[in-house]
Amino acid sequence: MQTFTELSVPAHVAIVMDGNGRWAKRRFMPRLTGHAQGVKALRRCVKACLERGVKVLTVFAFSSENWQRPEDEVSGLMGLLTSALGREVAQLGREGVQLHFVGERRGLSERICAGLDVAERETAHNGRLVLNICFNYGGRWDITQAAAGLAARGEPITEASLNAAMGLAHVADPDLLIRTGGEMRISNFLLWQLAYSELFFSPVLWPDFDEAALDEAFAAYGARERRFGKTSAQIQSAPPAQLPV
Repeated sequence: MQTFTELSVPAHVAIVMDGNGRWAKRRFMPRLTGHAQGVKALRRCVKACLERGVKVLTVFAFSSENWQRPEDEVSGLMGLLTSALGREVAQLGREGVQLHFVGERRGLSERICAGLDVAERETAHNGRLVLNICFNYGGRWDITQAAAGLAARGEPITEASLNAAMGLAHVADPDLLIRTGGEMRISNFLLWQLAYSELFFSPVLWPDFDEAALDEAFAAYGARERRFGKTSAQIQSAPPAQLPV
């Protein structure tokens, strides 16, 4: 098995963290227990990404469609977010993680919004890993809010201006999207930003997603040829990139 020092590590990894509910159901536990285990899996994933040199990690924590879930589950998820903010932010800050919460904040409680603001402010100086947590987020919402903002300001809507108005304008597009839990769909996640991302679908339920599962995704990513519209011959004949002096 490859060690992570031998892997081709993507600079920006995006993850749809799927399978918490099914993980709990298989163990005859409440769904919220699965989500709590999912928080632990995220902590483990952040640590692994730091060790492997990933620069940006973007995760889908709560979609704009998740409000349709049972009220007790939604309430429990909000409570998990609140407790995680209080428990994890200081440690993430010490590890050099810069937090960004991407999504619609209208509809969230004042307490949660204040917690998001504090977490972003207290970690803004960090540069080891950018952690984007997409919460109350949807890809269609992201495109719509970007276009609406440009229109309201009277600015032309172009590919470049839209890109600069998106929720992830502060980072480059993902190199690799991982979806756990065996499902093979994007589910309204980063519709704009995933245009040329490599996709990897893992059968592992998110609470069980560990370093070995992450390395499997990285190994698959490293075996692919990213052409960005060019031919394979063009890619192979291109001169190596020059390092800045």
